[in-house]
Amino acid sequence: MSFMTYLLLGAVLMAIAVFCKERYVSFWAQKSADYADGPIFDIRERFQGPIVCEGVIYGPTGRVTSRFVADFEATWNGNVGTMVEKFYYDSGNVQDRVWTLTLSNDGSIRAEAPDVVGAGHGRQEGSAVLLNYKIKLTEEAGGHALDVTDWMYLMSNGSIMNRSQFRKFGIKVAEMVATMRPRNDAYAGE
Repeated sequence: MSFMTYLLLGAVLMAIAVFCKERYVSFWAQKSADYADGPIFDIRERFQGPIVCEGVIYGPTGRVTSRFVADFEATWNGNVGTMVEKFYYDSGNVQDRVWTLTLSNDGSIRAEAPDVVGAGHGRQEGSAVLLNYKIKLTEEAGGHALDVTDWMYLMSNGSIMNRSQFRKFGIKVAEMVATMRPRNDAYAGE
């Protein structure tokens, strides 16, 4: 075999190895059933009333590109909830989002918001919630549509830890880590 054949074969094997790692041993490899045991994360209970959120966004190189605090207000009418979010970024930008969450009796979730392309889908099971959706960034952020995978984990103190990955053409371009908890006297944005 020639040098080019070895080079091409090596590149193909490397691509397969990277794909397998991403698909079977990483963030993407999680399944809702992995979290079936443990405390029950019912979004109707945990996303209820005023909530404070703090988080960081990492860019493609793994460095923090943005920090935020946010105020959420969530209400439910049966299995349909509305979560009004107001984000305050360290850049001075303020962003509003209103989610409509519909919970089915089997634990599946439908999630809609004005900047979500189509509807997001997910599932609550055990101590975790998974949401997958496509979000359209603002024009000042590039206007791209990114595929988002949100994993939210219920902590023993009732707080929620959220880890999200944002991908374009299957390539991770950003990651977010945030906490959410009921707001008492915590001061988020103003």
